[in-house]
Amino acid sequence: MRKVNAIVTAAMLALVIVHMVWGILQLLGLTAGGSPVFGGLARLLMLLLFVHIVIGVKLTIDTVIIRKKSGVSYWRENRLFWIRRISGFALMIFLCFHIAAFAGVDAAAGERLRYFGIGRLATQILMVVSLMVHLLTNIPPLRLALGIRDKGNVRTDLLLVLAVLLFLAGLAFAVYYVRWQLL
Repeated sequence: MRKVNAIVTAAMLALVIVHMVWGILQLLGLTAGGSPVFGGLARLLMLLLFVHIVIGVKLTIDTVIIRKKSGVSYWRENRLFWIRRISGFALMIFLCFHIAAFAGVDAAAGERLRYFGIGRLATQILMVVSLMVHLLTNIPPLRLALGIRDKGNVRTDLLLVLAVLLFLAGLAFAVYYVRWQLL
């Protein structure tokens, strides 16, 4: 099950990078509106996310059951495990806000997205932060699960690319918010 989760996670990571780049370009007004390909990739990403969530919940439940059976809890030693789980849960919540903010169009405004106010900006920035924490804490075990050796600091390079993309995503949400305020 862990190997399946690693493969699903690697596919999700590739799709998240494509989604972020395309979304950043759209929010900055550098590309036209949504495309069927972008929508299809987003749906595939949601399907993989659902599989990832189911496997993650199952593995978390198994861990909690083992902890209860042993009668010993090492919270400090398992801090990283719980950071991964909590950031994943926070990410699930903020993804719901992300979908609500960007899925569909405003019927009254025609083909334009719904109003993007300060509340939506805040939820999107929090989503970026929770995604950053989740990725930073989960890239090393993903690399190990896939059997990728760190020749030439691949992990550092990947984390740097992700950090830059996440920064740009947060910046793009802020620019998009400002563009809405100027309408």
